[in-house]
Amino acid sequence: MDRKTWIAASAFGLEGAIAAELRRLGMENVRAENGLVRFDGSVADAYICNISLRFCDRVYLLLAESECRTFDALFRLVSAVPWEQYASGREFFHISAQCARSQLMSPRDCQSIAKKAILERLKVRSGCKVFPEDGPEFPVHVSIHSDVVRLLLDTSGSSLSRRGYRTWNGEAPLRETLAAALVEFSPWRPGMPLYDPCCGTGTILIEAALRQGHLAPGLHRSFAMEKFSFFPAKEAAIRKQALLDACAPERIYGISGSDLDASAVDLAERHISQAGLTGRISLSVLPLQQVTLEETNGVFLCNPPYGERLGDVEACRSLYHDLALLQKRHPTWSLCAISSDPGFEKAFGRRADRKRRLYNGRLECQFFTFMGRRLR
Repeated sequence: MDRKTWIAASAFGLEGAIAAELRRLGMENVRAENGLVRFDGSVADAYICNISLRFCDRVYLLLAESECRTFDALFRLVSAVPWEQYASGREFFHISAQCARSQLMSPRDCQSIAKKAILERLKVRSGCKVFPEDGPEFPVHVSIHSDVVRLLLDTSGSSLSRRGYRTWNGEAPLRETLAAALVEFSPWRPGMPLYDPCCGTGTILIEAALRQGHLAPGLHRSFAMEKFSFFPAKEAAIRKQALLDACAPERIYGISGSDLDASAVDLAERHISQAGLTGRISLSVLPLQQVTLEETNGVFLCNPPYGERLGDVEACRSLYHDLALLQKRHPTWSLCAISSDPGFEKAFGRRADRKRRLYNGRLECQFFTFMGRRLR
């Protein structure tokens, strides 16, 4: 199959980071938009993107895109897609739909019309009259926004944030994709000390370790596209092996963290083990008020309580002040934290050197960076 246009779905604020990743992976014609990044590549390219992208939610094949204001127009658009190139007819066609600010505002009707159009096309092209749908799932997504319809084939299956290492969650889990983005947006780079004083179940630390060890986040999970009839299994296997050969877990060092909650640290240890990083990340049960490190020129990176989720704003703001004291004890260390609390900087005691708007789920947050005084 020749080169196609693909869409990397993004949380708001991460589009630029995903676009940069795609360019590093050698994808062509990369262009970022609100909530997504388009790129051109082969099917094998899309497979490598599923394995490698750290900040992306899903990778879709763009099948068609056009303005549709009526159900007849939607039917025609779906019917024009060469489904016989993508499906054998035995697949289970799972159709999902999302409608916003459009004339077509019934997801259920859009699902029904899209499926009818797909099967009618396959009947004409294949000569089959009955489709048992007893094969692998074929997830088609109908996205309608401002009367523009995008027909998308989900190549990922479960969200790319599900790396596979986190099977237990703490009180307020941070999605793996956002944790990886915090690592990317912080001043930390592999080779520098990194410490999370509110490590919870360890997601930030694990994402940093994966990056430092050149471990692609999707290496040990499967994707929906692997069961598609047009999936190039041999080429994909060769390219995946190249990613496996590039893994260097021995390069992981200097990553550590702590938390006051012993049960959270226990979960973090389990997640570290499931990520194949046993012995690579150091953890301890310790209140951040007692954290004192000998290393210099490091980065504190954390996702502290916000107040909304724990119902105790004053306690959280006291903790933000303790974070400021933590940095004062380590003047060469930078400190980065994500929070939705508008009073974070006031509680911390000074304005951040850098701020970036991000979303933790649907919650709008700021990612604060307080730079340390770096020693040469």
